[in-house]
Amino acid sequence: MPRSTRATALLCKTLEASFRSAGLLRGSVLLAVSGGVDSTALLLGTALVRERLGLTVEVATLDHGLRPEAMEEVRTVERLAALQKMICHVRPLHLKAGSGLEMRAREARYAALEEVCLERGLAAIATAHTASDQAETLLMRLARGASLRGATGILSTRGMLVRPLLELTREDMEHFMREQGMGFAVDPMNADPRYLRSRIRHTVLPALTQAVGYPVTERLASFARLAAEDDALLQSLAHAAWDRLTCDGGGLDAVGLRALELPLRRRVLARLLAEAGAVVDAATLGRVLEAVARGRATTLSQGLQLRASGGLVRCVRAAVARASMAALSLEGPGASGTWAETGWHFEVREREECPGSLVLRLSEETCWPLTVRLRRPGDRLRGKSGSRKLQDVFVDLRVPAERRDLLPVVVDARGEVLWVPGLWTAAALEKVVSRQSLWAAPPGSSRRGSASL
Repeated sequence: MPRSTRATALLCKTLEASFRSAGLLRGSVLLAVSGGVDSTALLLGTALVRERLGLTVEVATLDHGLRPEAMEEVRTVERLAALQKMICHVRPLHLKAGSGLEMRAREARYAALEEVCLERGLAAIATAHTASDQAETLLMRLARGASLRGATGILSTRGMLVRPLLELTREDMEHFMREQGMGFAVDPMNADPRYLRSRIRHTVLPALTQAVGYPVTERLASFARLAAEDDALLQSLAHAAWDRLTCDGGGLDAVGLRALELPLRRRVLARLLAEAGAVVDAATLGRVLEAVARGRATTLSQGLQLRASGGLVRCVRAAVARASMAALSLEGPGASGTWAETGWHFEVREREECPGSLVLRLSEETCWPLTVRLRRPGDRLRGKSGSRKLQDVFVDLRVPAERRDLLPVVVDARGEVLWVPGLWTAAALEKVVSRQSLWAAPPGSSRRGSASL
């Protein structure tokens, strides 16, 4: 083995610390090796430290199918892995040239690596990203208008991925390889000006270095690392705020949300949109923040709308077409049925326990049949002190607007509203003599459940 010199010692020290920090002491790892300078340095360096770490190491190399010389590079990696007594897995990706190639190739690579890792029962996948890759990624994202989260760049660990060389530059890798007396492959795509990363690497970074008078790669990578630490703290605070502001029945407390500092408010709202399935981007978040501040609504993607009213902020879908909501008729004792596509189930039976359901006690004077339907304009609720509009009661009870058109309203044959399950019961039914009750099982409940609502 070549005499250990400065670059070799630096790389080995970095690898050992990174693998320990990732919890891989006496663990197992799959190295992603393309044959380029960075990944070849990862393979050779890991071979030098694996015994001290008690690390089980295997290699995966991928043929993207885009260049005729790629197969020879795969064979070179296989030979190098064999020399280091490492099992090597070769996977073809069969990619086609065309639009979105960089993204398609990246997704295919990680999918193939994860498949090998799981098949072999290995603990982690190590890639050879360096501080140089970090600086390039940071500039690419800043140019696209990234937030602090985007500025975090490449994370040192994410799921089963570890990047043990992230603190070293590409120049460090080249120095190590010279000390080891080893060659490496050069991918011509890395110099192709059609790709943004290539233009950043060969044009922007050199120009920036020349402009400031010193190398900027490590400083940019350091900024990305600090941004990741700050973002992790803000994300933790945002998660706590989410838990604190989430209301029963869905939505976020509007007053508490508006009281959050803007960085936390933005993160909480981004999570709300993401969990609803809406697209989250800078323009959407800007509109959403304004809607929350003004207590208004704004349109989102995927047929969604954000509403900030009634003390709640929530994402809702377009209301179910009212015309398709057929009413359910209950002719008398023993009648039962499920109301349209809402999932509400109703049964008229004698007064026995029906766990998991809501109950309306009926009087002997009940005017049959009962009808379960949607609310209608002019619906009024009659109580001891007169009558009120159903709409006003919904407002007082802070029922979100999108729920009001999906709640069942039970009326008798005269059209008198008797019950809005879970919200209101007619005062005239407080004194009952009938043995019959109307049971309502909400959507998702079990009529054989063990808890009575």
